[in-house]
Amino acid sequence: MIDRHRGPLRPGDLVQLTDEKGRKHRVVLAVGQSFHTHRGAIAHDELIGAPEGSVVRASGGTQYVAFRPLLSDYTVSMSRGATVVYPKDAAQIVGFADIFPGARVVEAGAGSGALSCWLLRAIGPDALLVSYERREDFAAVARRNVEAYFGGPCPNWRLEITGLPADREDPAGFASFDRVVLDLLAPWEHVAFAACALVPGGLICCYVATTTQLSRTVEALRADGGFDEPTAWESLVRGWHVEGLAVRPEHRMIGHTGFIVTARRLAAGMVAPPRRRRPAKGAQTTPHDAGLPAADE
Repeated sequence: MIDRHRGPLRPGDLVQLTDEKGRKHRVVLAVGQSFHTHRGAIAHDELIGAPEGSVVRASGGTQYVAFRPLLSDYTVSMSRGATVVYPKDAAQIVGFADIFPGARVVEAGAGSGALSCWLLRAIGPDALLVSYERREDFAAVARRNVEAYFGGPCPNWRLEITGLPADREDPAGFASFDRVVLDLLAPWEHVAFAACALVPGGLICCYVATTTQLSRTVEALRADGGFDEPTAWESLVRGWHVEGLAVRPEHRMIGHTGFIVTARRLAAGMVAPPRRRRPAKGAQTTPHDAGLPAADE
C-alpha cells in the first residue's frame, strides 16, 4: 500500500483544486496531461513535485489552490453504489465507538466503502477490518473506492461478498473482535451475531435512518441480555457564515442523516442490572385512575 498522503505531489496522486469561489475539482495527476475547465487549462506538470497548498493559475487567469483531498472531501464525492455514510456520522462512529489503532473490527454492510475508509485509517496497518457486503456490485464499488484512496490493496482489509453469519453457532474465529459496526436495514436481526463475535467489553455500533429502526435496534439489544444499556443519539451540523460583523448561521445545514446506537458486550454469563428510570407522567396508572383508594384514604 502506497502512502499517498504525505510529501510533494506525485504522478498518480488525487488532487483537489479549489477556485476563488470555493468550487472544487478532483484530478489524478499524470505526466504531460492537462486539466481543462471553462476558466482555462492547468498543466499537471505544474503540480507534480510541488508541495501541497500550492497555488496554480489556469491559462484563463483563474487561480486554484491544490491539496490532496481530506477523507471527508473524498467520501462525499466518491463514486457510489449505496448511499455513503456522511463525514459527520463517520466521525461520530469512529469517536464514540472508540475505534482504536490495532482494533479488530467487523463491518456490515460495506456499501460504497466510505465508512470502510474511515475504519481502516483509524485501526491502522497492524489491525483487521472484515467488511461484509451482500451485493457484488456494491462490493466492487467499495473495493475501487478504498483502493483509490489508499493507493492500492489494503492487507488489513477483508471484503466478504456475503451476508453476516446468522447465529451464535458460527464457526470458531469469532469471539475475538473488539468492535462490530452495522450499517444495515435491519441490524436487530444480527444482535446475536454481534454477541458471538465480540470480546467481553467489546462494542456494537449500529447506524440506522428511521425512528422505527432505532426503536427495534435498542429493544433487541436489551432483549439479548448480553449487552449493557444501549445509548442512542443523532448529530446535526450547522455551519456559520463569518465575514466581518456579518456573523450568522448558514442558510443550509446538514440535518438528519441517521441515528447511532452503541452498547458494550458483557462478560459471559453476566446480566446487567436493570436500569432505573423515572417514568414519564401518565406512563403508569395511578390508584385514583384505576378507581382504587389512595394510600392515605
